[in-house]
Amino acid sequence: MRDRLDAIEKRYNQINEMLSDPDIVKDIKKMTELSKEQGSIATTVMKYQEYKKVLSSINDLKELKNDKDPEISEFASIELEEAENKIEVLEEELKILLIPKDPNDEKNVIIEIRGAAGGDEANIFAGDLFRMYLKYAEQKGWKVEIMDLEPSEVGGYSQVQFMISGDSVYSFLKYESGSHRVQRVPATESQGRIHTSTATVLVMPEADQLEVNLDMNDVRVDTFCASGHGGQSVNTTKSAVRVTHIPTGIVVSCQDGKSQHENKANALKVLYARLYEKMEEEKNEKEGMERLSKIGRGDRSEKIRTYNYPQNRVTDHRIGFTIQQLDRVMEGKLDPIIDALHAYEQQQQLTKQN
Repeated sequence: MRDRLDAIEKRYNQINEMLSDPDIVKDIKKMTELSKEQGSIATTVMKYQEYKKVLSSINDLKELKNDKDPEISEFASIELEEAENKIEVLEEELKILLIPKDPNDEKNVIIEIRGAAGGDEANIFAGDLFRMYLKYAEQKGWKVEIMDLEPSEVGGYSQVQFMISGDSVYSFLKYESGSHRVQRVPATESQGRIHTSTATVLVMPEADQLEVNLDMNDVRVDTFCASGHGGQSVNTTKSAVRVTHIPTGIVVSCQDGKSQHENKANALKVLYARLYEKMEEEKNEKEGMERLSKIGRGDRSEKIRTYNYPQNRVTDHRIGFTIQQLDRVMEGKLDPIIDALHAYEQQQQLTKQN
């Protein structure tokens, strides 16, 4: 562990020197890469420096413990015990910090929710999930930008697409991708029977132009009249935008912005995210990589969670975690579930390291 920490500290100091190099300062892409790398290891380096400081004090205190003066010896014994307890805590914290980080953890996210199996009830549930994430973002102090909405006639949405910006958003929401299942009695059910419906969630890290090599000559941009809510401009001006990436066939539509320019910018953001996600998938397949944990890869078809209304229960099937607080979860109180997922993945990776 010490060898790895020494190497990380050495790299941190190297980056500090490189960021002062005039040639690198002129290279925006290189500066961005180095700054991100430095930021990703800064906490580990600070914690390691604290660890070394405590370790040094332990050596000094061991000498003082043998001092002939009984008061000094007693004082050193007390301080030594505290320092040894602290070093154990620091070692555990460093082990967690040495777990390989997801390079996307610090990023904003683009989320897409779709009603799936269950017809109208699935669309209503998609709307419930959308509200749940809005509430969670509000509690975290994150910013939400709606990119595209396709309201359902009976309520909810057949599809909703939005961006959440803030501190390390992806690290919190990356486990939300997959199929979410709801069990409840629909408002339209006269017999009081419980129905099962599903909605799918896709969480993509935001990608910038430096990460994705996008040739705009490969992109076709079409405009059309927006539908649904939006005021006087709806169905009267071609403010909605559809972008098609010809090489991959990826199509993105945005119509919820106030102007064609805003919708085009949002559509391109989503396109960048989709292309980045595709690049990551291809890279992982090529290198034979897979997630270290058993949490799952977030495929839309993967059933990840069940929301049981009659029993006020939420179950995350990937880790066997159940909480009898569905009412609170739907109000955005997601932290108990997300914390459990984080703890599970940390334990999986610590086990793999050992």
